[in-house]
Amino acid sequence: MTSSADPQHRAAATRPRLLTRALLMRFVTVVGSSAGFFLLLPVVPMYAQSVPGRDSSEAGLVTGALMLATVVGELMAPWLVARCGYRVALGAGLLLLGAPALALTTSHSMVWIVAVCLVRGLGFAFAVVAGGALTVSLIPPERRGEGLALAGIVAGVPSLVGLPLGAWLASRTGYGPVSAVAALLALVSIAAVPGLPDREAAPGPPLGVFAGARSGALARPTAVFAVTALGAGIVVTFLPLAVASRYSGVVTAALFVQPAAATVSRWFAGQHSDRHGAAGLMVPGLLASAVGILVIALTDVPVAVVVGVAVFGIGFGITQNATITLMYSRVPASGYGTVSALWNVAYDTGMGIGAVGFGAVAGLTGYPWAFTLTAALMLTALAPVWRDRVAAGGQRGGAAKGEDRAPAGEERCG
Repeated sequence: MTSSADPQHRAAATRPRLLTRALLMRFVTVVGSSAGFFLLLPVVPMYAQSVPGRDSSEAGLVTGALMLATVVGELMAPWLVARCGYRVALGAGLLLLGAPALALTTSHSMVWIVAVCLVRGLGFAFAVVAGGALTVSLIPPERRGEGLALAGIVAGVPSLVGLPLGAWLASRTGYGPVSAVAALLALVSIAAVPGLPDREAAPGPPLGVFAGARSGALARPTAVFAVTALGAGIVVTFLPLAVASRYSGVVTAALFVQPAAATVSRWFAGQHSDRHGAAGLMVPGLLASAVGILVIALTDVPVAVVVGVAVFGIGFGITQNATITLMYSRVPASGYGTVSALWNVAYDTGMGIGAVGFGAVAGLTGYPWAFTLTAALMLTALAPVWRDRVAAGGQRGGAAKGEDRAPAGEERCG
């Protein structure tokens, strides 16, 4: 008698392989770019402030320059990839990210430090956008959600380790050694680039970033992710300030719980996406993110803070995977670069705007009300989610006129 589990076993046996040699080589560059970037993220502001007489404005300036250059680079990267291919853009990004770090400590001039940040920001943008598009091209479509979740974990672990480790190393070894380590991590990973397949954009005119942003099929998930990224920027920036200093241990635990929860939920969301589709995850992810931020508003209740960041982390991880998987599914291979650029721009601008805007609001209302208002703001993203479902349903019924797909021929790679 044939077992009822046999069809499941046969289906599992026919699943395409996920961890290919090319994808593993790509993960080498993921670790190099992520570790090289995040190791110095807290260190450069410290270096800028190490000169007597400078204050926190200098620290803000260097971080602002880095993020500005990153966003600009993410908008430029599709153009670069369309002309040079993934490998050249990825290698150039790693070079621009790593080489300037070797020269960071040759001068304490703010002009020099900002210039280094600008170049490194461009390099990081080229690496993540070109690398992101190359990554999805190496993942079987049947396992895209799981593969993208795995790539997110590979990128996330170096950031979890690099942020505290960079500051710790700088305080004990000085700025020069930690800058050299960050530089070498990025530069050594370039050795893996020639081992990657030289995949180019599919034939046809590339999809520009602004054209992609005008496509509702990409703009709606981008908007949803940007809104949830607001919360990520707020938690990282203001949780240590919003919670009383006597609960410093709670803050430390919470800042670990949030990315850990996001990493785990992103993995499960990826597996769910492969089986049932990604669109259905946007509402749960968005609601969990908003509820988590709302619970964090109880800043004088330690348990609530930890639970809140955990719930937010779960929602953020789900939204990360659902939005990027959905966006990649709506473009041909030549549009992967545009998707990578839009998603990363949404991440960086959402975090930046969230931190700046929350600070202004909290100055007027206090932290608890600022968290509450942020949760309410995040719920407004239910509108594009609803519109996305209507458009997708209309397309299946023949009434959407292709609206839920990126315009034919308008694509990018990055």
